[in-house]
Amino acid sequence: MDPLVRFRDAHSKGLIPDDIYDLTIKRFPIVVAGINRIEKASGIKYPVAYVEPSLVLSSSNSYEYGILFARTIPVMFEEKFQVVIQITAPLIAYGLKGTIHAILAHEFLHFLELVRKISKMELISDEISGNLFENIYSDETRLFEPKAVFKDRVLLDHITKKFPAGFRDYKLEDKTIKFWANRDLPKSNISLDANNVKLSVESLSKIKLDPKFISKIEQLEEKSSKINKKKLY
Repeated sequence: MDPLVRFRDAHSKGLIPDDIYDLTIKRFPIVVAGINRIEKASGIKYPVAYVEPSLVLSSSNSYEYGILFARTIPVMFEEKFQVVIQITAPLIAYGLKGTIHAILAHEFLHFLELVRKISKMELISDEISGNLFENIYSDETRLFEPKAVFKDRVLLDHITKKFPAGFRDYKLEDKTIKFWANRDLPKSNISLDANNVKLSVESLSKIKLDPKFISKIEQLEEKSSKINKKKLY
């Protein structure tokens, strides 16, 4: 899969102007370097990723919204399970290298959490949060402990600084609003419910996971648990 196919298509249709297209293509190697870095730091292959040619907004009501710079999306296609990481073009165009790598790593932790839940048949009971603050809190309390997954001090430092209690990067958000939203470039809106994972028992039962990968997930879960216990004491 060409990760830029949808972005190139949007540009060819005139939805993405030349300056944004050139900037995003020029900075895309930062994403590639980030994925390679995460794979080296974790020893696990990164999921399939693609560039979304729009600004993704999530809202809980008409007064509260958040920008989703990347998402982890489970896909069932012809009874085969696949996890896809959606990386938005504004993140690539306007994010600093450390920010981009931190977000890629954060979505990677979501990927691991998703696989863990599938292996234990937990996804069907996944809760839905009513507002963005609750969603951020729930998100942070469910992820694997980064120190248990990544052997890269600089990457861990980026994650710690960018996700102390939910991701916020005001400079990135300001640039995205000024250079993307205010130019009426492509936007997509999703509800918080749509950003939540729901799979039927039948779908879950058809998913086959690599036993070696599940063993690795269990080891990381155990390490995360030990690290979290140390934090409490």
